[in-house]
Amino acid sequence: MRTAIVTDTNSGITVEQGRKSGIYVLPMPVIIEGQTYLEGVNITNEQLYQSISSDKAVSSSQPSPGDVMALWDDIFNAGFDEIVYIPMSSGLSGSCHNAAQFALDYDSKVQVVDNHRISVTLMESVLDAKALANQGCSAKEIKEYLEATAYESSIYVTVSSLKYLKKSGRITSSAAAMANILNIKPILTIQGEKLDLYAKARGTMQSEKKMVEAVKTDLAARFSEIPTSRLKIGTAGTFEKKEDADRWLSLVQSTFPQTSVYYIPLSCSIACHVGINAAGIGVSVTTERP
Repeated sequence: MRTAIVTDTNSGITVEQGRKSGIYVLPMPVIIEGQTYLEGVNITNEQLYQSISSDKAVSSSQPSPGDVMALWDDIFNAGFDEIVYIPMSSGLSGSCHNAAQFALDYDSKVQVVDNHRISVTLMESVLDAKALANQGCSAKEIKEYLEATAYESSIYVTVSSLKYLKKSGRITSSAAAMANILNIKPILTIQGEKLDLYAKARGTMQSEKKMVEAVKTDLAARFSEIPTSRLKIGTAGTFEKKEDADRWLSLVQSTFPQTSVYYIPLSCSIACHVGINAAGIGVSVTTERP
């Protein structure tokens, strides 16, 4: 059986990166001033950040049913027997549920995975899926593995401004105003389906420190018996300046010298909600990869 692995750009994997690694990637739509763009196709992260800085109206959207099924059909036409589709968490978007409904028309040849992840932790799930497919696992077996290990990860993110969370209705206008006056930065976490408040900090440096300490705690407690080879730490952000991204990566790498740490930009659709100059960190338990 030839099994294709499919995800969307919320994983942090670009369409071009997917082509190079044999992973199919669906570009997520973002809307700027009423105009729809596809991430990595006709809009870049930098262009979106510029729109946010210019205070343009930005929002995210689900991929259209036609785009999802057209990609699946192209994959089957290319000779694959089955598909594992790994979108972002169902707790953060309806795209996972919708894809599961579309898959009913494919007689179990499309397995839609909901392992409650996004960004760097979702990326690790996708890479696990690809490794398992290369080892000969079926789509059903891969789905079962990813959903059984869904909660073996943590992700933390802090935002520079609460403006965009306020726009999406996740916090009140008065709370956002008070937080901005006091320079309070919320630290949010995903260790399951929903985005929850983990902690608060005064200023960027303190919020970054708290995120790093949170990962330290996870490694010492939840993941203490996991071999280092199976632990992956990724950083992410929506930094306008490359030096800020480099500084964040360097801080995390110096804190965890025994682990290879990487950095990816948060996807455009995530950036619509967290704004610019947000920072994130995630830790995942992975399968053994060659």
